[in-house]
Amino acid sequence: MRVKEAGPQGGGAAGQIELLGGNPLSHAPLPPRSPAAPLPILDERARGTKFIKLSVQSVLNSPASTHMGFWSINPYVGCEFGCTYCYARDTHRWAMERAGGRPSILPPEEAFEREILVKEEVAEVLARTLNPAKLAGHSLVIGTATDPYQPAERQFRLTRRILEVLGTYHGLSIGIITKSPLVTRDLDLLQALSKHNEVTVNISLATADRRLARRLELRSPVPEARLRALHRLTQGGIYAGLLVAPIVPGVTDDWAGLARLMERAKEAGARYVVGSALRLGPAARHRFLPHLEREFPQLAERYRRHYAGKDHVSQSYQDALTRRLRLLQQAYGFQIDEAGGRRRRQLEGRLPRKETADSAEQAILL
Repeated sequence: MRVKEAGPQGGGAAGQIELLGGNPLSHAPLPPRSPAAPLPILDERARGTKFIKLSVQSVLNSPASTHMGFWSINPYVGCEFGCTYCYARDTHRWAMERAGGRPSILPPEEAFEREILVKEEVAEVLARTLNPAKLAGHSLVIGTATDPYQPAERQFRLTRRILEVLGTYHGLSIGIITKSPLVTRDLDLLQALSKHNEVTVNISLATADRRLARRLELRSPVPEARLRALHRLTQGGIYAGLLVAPIVPGVTDDWAGLARLMERAKEAGARYVVGSALRLGPAARHRFLPHLEREFPQLAERYRRHYAGKDHVSQSYQDALTRRLRLLQQAYGFQIDEAGGRRRRQLEGRLPRKETADSAEQAILL
C-alpha cells in the first residue's frame, strides 16, 4: 500500500514523498523525541517525600466528569497518608500524563504517596473560574481524591486559600473531607464561611481501634486525634460529623466496631454518622490486595473473587450494611433530619451502577 507524507505545505507534488518499498527513506529512523522535562520540585523531605509544582488551568471537577453528585476540588494530587485502600491512586499518573512531565521512576501506587503534586495557583484559578450558577444546586466538596489537610498543607496552605476565596461568595453548599486534625487550624475561616454558606466538615474515620487503623492506614492521624478535632469543630459551631469510610468488608463492618464509632462520635458532638463501603478500583486493588494477603490472609481469596471485574460491593451487601448503619444510628440518637439528609445525599450522590450477575455472593463478606 502506498502512503503519502504531507510536506511543509501539506499538499502538491513537490511537498510529498512517496514511501514505497524501494525508497531508502522508508527505513530511515525517526528523529528522537525530546525527553519530557521534569516538573519543578518545590521541596523535599528527609523521609523521601517530594513536593512537585503542578500548573493548572482549571481546578473544578464537574459531576459529569466524576460521575458523582457534586462538584469537587483537590488542592493536591497524591497523599502522604498512604492509606492502603485509597481509590484515588490513578489520579497521580493521569495528572503527570496531562502535565507532560517526566514519568516517575516509582510504581504508580508508591508515587501517589511520595511525590505530592502541589497546585500552587489553585486559589487564583478558582477565583477566576468559579461561577456559582454553574453549580446548579450541587455541593462543592474539597478533598475527594486527596486529603486537603495532609502534611503538605502545613507548608503550602492551599486549602486555607481556597476557603478564603469561597468566603467571598454567599449561598454555596461546601463540604470538606479529611482525616487530619489540622482542619481545626481553619476554624476561624469555617465559622466566617458558615455565616453565609452551608458548610459541612466530614471527619473520615474507618475504625476507633488504633492498632487496626494502623494496619489499614500507614501514616494517617490516630483515631483519637480525629475525634478530638471533630469535638473542637462542633464546639465551635461547625456542622460536622463522622464519615465512616471506607467500611472494609470483613474487617471494620462488625457490629461492635461500628457501635464503638457511633458512641465516640456522639461523645464528640457529631451531627451525623454516615458510612460507605470499600471501593476498590484497579490501582487500589493492586496496592490493597497484597496488603490484605499479609495482614488479613483469611480474606484475600474472597476479595480477589468478589472484586474481580468491579470496583464496588454488591447491592445486596450495600443494602445489608445500610440496614446495620440505620439501626446503630437510631440506637445512638443520630436522627437524620431533612437538612442533614440533603447534605448526606449531596455527598454520597453517585450515578446508578448496574448489578453484576454474581454480586449477591458478595454479601457473605458482611
